[in-house]
Amino acid sequence: MQIPPGKKIYFLSDFHLGAPNLAASIEREKRIVQFLGEIEKEAAEIFIVGDLFDFWYEYRKVVPKGFTRILGKLAQLTDSGIKVHFYVGNHDMWMSGYFEEELNIPVYHEPKTFEWNNKKFYIGHGDGLGPGDHGYKFIKKIFRNRFCQWSFGVLPPAIGMGLADYFSRKSRAATGQTDEHFLGEENEWLIIYSKDILQKQYFDYFIFGHRHLPIDFSLSNDSRYINLGDWIRYCTYAVFDGETVVLKSWLPETESKIVRN
Repeated sequence: MQIPPGKKIYFLSDFHLGAPNLAASIEREKRIVQFLGEIEKEAAEIFIVGDLFDFWYEYRKVVPKGFTRILGKLAQLTDSGIKVHFYVGNHDMWMSGYFEEELNIPVYHEPKTFEWNNKKFYIGHGDGLGPGDHGYKFIKKIFRNRFCQWSFGVLPPAIGMGLADYFSRKSRAATGQTDEHFLGEENEWLIIYSKDILQKQYFDYFIFGHRHLPIDFSLSNDSRYINLGDWIRYCTYAVFDGETVVLKSWLPETESKIVRN
């Protein structure tokens, strides 16, 4: 596929709308909607690479309260002809048709490959990939189980969403500090995972979310690993202009916090 002249492809992730409270979430949502408005004139496609919500469950007849600004903006983008892609993350994996039917947005549950202008991309949220983290990988299998998802849906929404909010907070408490520091090439699971994939098949860019730390790392002379950071602390995103991918921050004060090599 060729990107139309003057157009770009954007990648962003980890909004975690709903956390840590309503007031902070609304302000973050407004920033994201403003950013989407600023890029829509030159966006050919937009990738949201997981954890848009801090928790999301699609009840058959109930839509979770809130997030009307972002959902409305996404609908407006797709209605105008801009293709939007969504990857489920570890906080919003329970999706079952709402985005596809209401917003015309394809939803991916696993990493997926793309190619534009002869550049090959490997894109995924990043949770459960690479070595280690066996506890989460086991829990992920349970959460992906259709019977477990059905069982959760039987609970009244007030109870189900309350439980989800509790466990979401526990997850952030357990991992929040580690996310702030680059662990080194030998300890970053997604770098290890990308290198393993690169042994079998070449990609120009590996693009992930999940890590909450913006990273632009050279895997070889011409292959790069990009982690998109988040919109809680960094407001970072990546943009492909048809020739190269650049990792940027929407906020000038966090640009220097991007990890580069």
